[in-house]
Amino acid sequence: MNIQRAWLGVVSADHTQRAVQGGFIQLNHGKRYGVARLRQGDGFAIYSPTERYLEKRPLRAFTALGVVVDEAPYQAEPMSMGDRGTIQPWRRRIEFLPVRRAALHDLALELTQSPNWGYQLRRGLVPLDPADFEKLRETMSIP
Repeated sequence: MNIQRAWLGVVSADHTQRAVQGGFIQLNHGKRYGVARLRQGDGFAIYSPTERYLEKRPLRAFTALGVVVDEAPYQAEPMSMGDRGTIQPWRRRIEFLPVRRAALHDLALELTQSPNWGYQLRRGLVPLDPADFEKLRETMSIP
């Protein structure tokens, strides 16, 4: 696998499981701007700060890995966001690889080398060094 560009999305583990099962990614409550940055062939890793959305107990693990397979964002069917109302989220198709979780503290990534590196994760999508993507793929792949 020769990845030229890669991204890290921040998604709770329970929402990640839905994404992997559906073969898609949706970011920032279905807003278009994040998924529009992705290109076909880009690597995509998911970091899950928690097991469940809105849960405070930390998980801090990489939970999924894949490659963007479509050419452009698409709008999914309308869905309820509870108190936030109904949205029609923007998504991208991802070919997820069979992987196991990898704890953040078990990896030395370029991403985590700068002080306060975690602050950028609040955006929900950050560029990921292709070497970090490869390191994640090697660590997380199921033999």
